[in-house]
This record gives sequence, C-alpha cells and structure tokens, in this order.
Amino acid sequence: MKILLKNLTKTYPPRTRKESPVTAVDNFDFEIPDGKLVALLGPSGCGKSTVLNMICGLLEPTSGSIFFGDDDVTDLPPEHRGVGMVFQNYALYPHLTVQQNITFPLENIPKSRRPGKEEMKAKALEVAKLVQIDQLMERKPKEMSGGQQQRVAIARALVKRPGVLLLDEPLSNLDARLRLQTREEIRRIQRETGITTIFVTHDQEEAMSISDMIVVMKEGVLQQIGRPQEVYDCPANLFVAKFLGTPPINVLEGSVREGMLYLGEDPVLKVKGAADQDVIVGIRPEGFIPVPEGESTEGAMKCTLKALEVMGRDVSVVSSHPAAQTETIRSIIRAEDKVDEGLRTVAFRLRPGKVFLFRKETEERLMFEAE
Repeated sequence: MKILLKNLTKTYPPRTRKESPVTAVDNFDFEIPDGKLVALLGPSGCGKSTVLNMICGLLEPTSGSIFFGDDDVTDLPPEHRGVGMVFQNYALYPHLTVQQNITFPLENIPKSRRPGKEEMKAKALEVAKLVQIDQLMERKPKEMSGGQQQRVAIARALVKRPGVLLLDEPLSNLDARLRLQTREEIRRIQRETGITTIFVTHDQEEAMSISDMIVVMKEGVLQQIGRPQEVYDCPANLFVAKFLGTPPINVLEGSVREGMLYLGEDPVLKVKGAADQDVIVGIRPEGFIPVPEGESTEGAMKCTLKALEVMGRDVSVVSSHPAAQTETIRSIIRAEDKVDEGLRTVAFRLRPGKVFLFRKETEERLMFEAE
C-alpha cells in the first residue's frame, strides 16, 4: 500500500505561559511507495516516532493529511487503518503464551468478522513459522530471549495481515549480535510479505543495511530522501553528511580560490565551477590515497601522523590537520598501501567523489566538477 504524507505538521502547545509551542514535525511531505521498506532516520528528538504515531493514528496531526493509497485516513481511528505496530519495548502480555499473544489482535476483531478458534490458531502458526518461532508457541515471554520476544511482537503485528507495518526502534533493546540477526530477519520477512514497512531508527548502519529508501530528519524537518547509497554519496547538506557513515566524515575548514580547493595555504583539489568563498569541507574516510614515500607531495593534503590501526584488510590512519574541526582525522586505506609508522607527516591525494563542499552560512551542499 502506498502512503502519502502531505504537509504533515505536529505542534504541541506550551506547558506554561513563558514557553513557546513545540513543533515536533514541520511540514512533512513525501510518498512511500507500495511494498517498500523505508527507514525514518535521525537523532533522538527529531520527530521520527511522532511521524510514525501519526501514521498509525495514535497522534492527531495539527495540520496536513495522511493517505493510504487513495484513501484519506487522517481522521480514521487506529483500529480501522489496517496497520501493524511493533514497539521498542515489545509490549507483550507476560501472562499469555506466545500463541495467545499472537492471536490477541484477532480476538479483538468485532464478533461478526472474528475468525473461529481453529482459524486463529492456524493464522498464528502461519506467522510464527514466518518469523521462525513456531516451536515456542507454548512459552511465555519471560522464558524467551530478547530476540525471540521481538519476533513474537512482529508476528502479532502481522497476524491481521496489515497493509502497513510500523516498527518503532525495534532493535534498540538487543545486543549487537542479536541486532544484526534480527534486522536481517526483518528484511527477509518484509520481502516475503511485500508489506509496506516504515522502520524508525537512530542507527544509520541499521537504516542503510536493510531499507529501500531512507528519510533523514533533523528537528522535525525532512533533510533528504533517497536510496541509502545515493544519500551517502550525495548528501544534501552537512548534517546528512555527518550523520551517515562509520567512521564519520572528516570535517575541515577550507576555501575555494580560482577553481582550487585550499586547506590552509595548501592547494589539494581542483573544484571546477565552485565560486571563490570560504567553505566547510567534508572528506569521507575512504577518500584518501596515501602518497608513496619518495613521490612528490605537491598538491597533496599533508597531515601529522598520530597512529596506525590495523583492521585486517584495511588500515585506519589517525592523523591531525590544522584545518580540521576535530582533533583527529581518520583515513581508511588498503592494507597493501603501506604507511611507515615512523613518519612524522603523511601525505594524501583526495578522491574527488569522496570530497564534499558546504556553504559556511547555510551548510548546504556546494556542487563542483572534479577534474
């Protein structure tokens, strides 16, 4: 089912006369294609869960509209929207078995449309097999791991065959290994069911690894929409560039003069088409190519070497530069590109496609042609 959000806004009134109204979601406007898994990504407090709660009907928008397909559901009660919701804390009933937890939504369907007991049991078993917990149907939540409880919560959301599946930070209570396994399961389940799914997370690695599209938010405002790799490779502004990527992007102060990018007084990259101005420079960790020892370092970025961290197939070069906004710069290079740990200074050529320029005033992306 396609979901369309048109000028969606949620503003909370001030609690006291001295306070101002708080806008949690500001003029949100985008379309979620049918059958896709979309991640709402942003830091805590950016409004992503508020968007989710308005889609499912738990919150009423201050203004704007929500469409499921061609139907305006803005004023429709949650129980009539055909939505499945998975909460961060699982929200399972501790005194019920897995089977009873899964069938609970079916038991609350109006009597005229409610399935019989055997049909309920069959539906529960069907979704339990889908999430691979069919062997746990008689257990209670306290007898299961966090990952198993999360699967029960997903099965309960799926048993009514919703048109839309909403996941609110579903992996945040799991350890690292379980988080990896469960996100792979969520992607598998979404592909097998074809249900339009919205996944709320503050973890950019989660969002990029399983989603068809990501929606980056900041302070209630939509920053960028696109495929994960497209957003990573072409960030719309400095916030998006900094929020995506592990290790994070390196940020430096620079200037453009006559089509050349300078870091301090050193020219490091030709940036054709960029007007002369002071800029903020973002360089992805994989955007550095070390200059071999003995080769000319003219036009290269020169950094003070601090440490080398061997990571198997890659090496992380930790260095510093006077123009950097942080104490260290982290460069990821291939293990075969040797860097002498005894050197005081290391020089890098820059990969143009991994270098971004941003306007100092607005922090919006400044486009240029690399040569």
